[in-house]
Amino acid sequence: MDDTIVAISTALGIGAISIVRLSGPKSIEIVNKFFKGKDLTKVPSHTINYGYLYLNNEKTELLDEVLVSIMKAPKTYTTEDIVEINCHGGIITTNKILELMLTNGARLAAPGEFTKRAFLNGRIDLIKSESIMDIIESKSEEARKLALSGLTGRTSELIRNFRDRLKNLLSQIEVNIDYPEYYDIEVVTEETIKKEITDMKQKLEYLVKLSEDSMTIKNGIKTVIVGKPNVGKSSILNKLLDKEKAIVSDIAGTTRDIVEGEIYLDGILLNVIDTAGIRNSEDIIEQIGVKKSIDMINEADLVIVVLNGNDILTEEDNEILEKTKDKQRIIVVNKSDLTKNIILPNDIKDVIYTNTTELNGIENLKLEIKKLFNLEKIKTTDYTYLTNARQISLAKRAYESLLEAEKALLKGQPVDIIEIDLKDCFENLGEIIGETYSEEIIDNLFENFCVGK
Repeated sequence: MDDTIVAISTALGIGAISIVRLSGPKSIEIVNKFFKGKDLTKVPSHTINYGYLYLNNEKTELLDEVLVSIMKAPKTYTTEDIVEINCHGGIITTNKILELMLTNGARLAAPGEFTKRAFLNGRIDLIKSESIMDIIESKSEEARKLALSGLTGRTSELIRNFRDRLKNLLSQIEVNIDYPEYYDIEVVTEETIKKEITDMKQKLEYLVKLSEDSMTIKNGIKTVIVGKPNVGKSSILNKLLDKEKAIVSDIAGTTRDIVEGEIYLDGILLNVIDTAGIRNSEDIIEQIGVKKSIDMINEADLVIVVLNGNDILTEEDNEILEKTKDKQRIIVVNKSDLTKNIILPNDIKDVIYTNTTELNGIENLKLEIKKLFNLEKIKTTDYTYLTNARQISLAKRAYESLLEAEKALLKGQPVDIIEIDLKDCFENLGEIIGETYSEEIIDNLFENFCVGK
């Protein structure tokens, strides 16, 4: 934390500008050695300064014409002195400036180290830290809004409110345990504890449910299209994507490997994968494709099972239906524009009929996906969610602790036993926002960030 760190904060390549960022106690001093213009150690904070950067202290070998932003502690992103060198874009110039900083007192920042310092210095909490990376990586407008909600602090405030209520309850319990002889303290009854636990449990359960839905917004829906050969899987993929992504042919087995594409349905990303037709084949290449198709079924959030409405149900169809019965799936009877020859088993319900020849031939499929994943509701609800598996798992653990406290209360357990579960809940909620944490968890979290952020 005493080092001065440096990294390139813009994508490396040809562009109008690049930014090399430094943070730490020697940031201004290091850059000032090679800058010709104003004395950077004397300029006001939060100013942009025009000048030239040189490769040596004598300032005889010009490196680039630059704009240097000076931001002095503590009102900066990391709460440390920060310098941002805005240079001309390009790999050679940018790397040369980085090299100059590294050979004169700065060290290369680790992935996410700027944001890690912002967290460790108390400027932002863990939810805000993770939201910053989510904004950078967001692939849809809804994902951007979700990440922005975390950055504004609404989710953190919600978790802090839970902790404040628990802190108040725990304080009252402690006073009642330690000072039972005092008559002027508020007596915490079982009814008081039960009421608090029940209310927090319901609200936490609701938060977890909404947050699990929010993962759909953030990560998208991994959608796999499966079926035997020549049922129209590739045509459905092309129709969903509105482009000829997959080769379409009357010859069975044309698709031998997975074909992927992305579409946005009500602002939610669908990663759509067309797989090789599942059937028994002597062709080794096709066998590999079939194995991949089966593997993809296990990894999918949604499986679209395509059947040929113009054909009778075959053994291969039944095998696919069996393999996908425990998955979240939509059964599609395709080629509805042709004569219907298929007879479905009685236990197959809620079938969608489609064709790829009519303009709106797959609209029913799109509507079913929206309905299945509750996309309309997700879009119209408040964006105060937990946004990743770490946060959600901790919220679930906090919820489980409340359940245990409630069970202990119903069994008539002593209040100090109930207090243990309430403290567990308090600690788990603290981990979500980083009030309590281990060094290992923090290191693992920030190493997934991009360098320079």
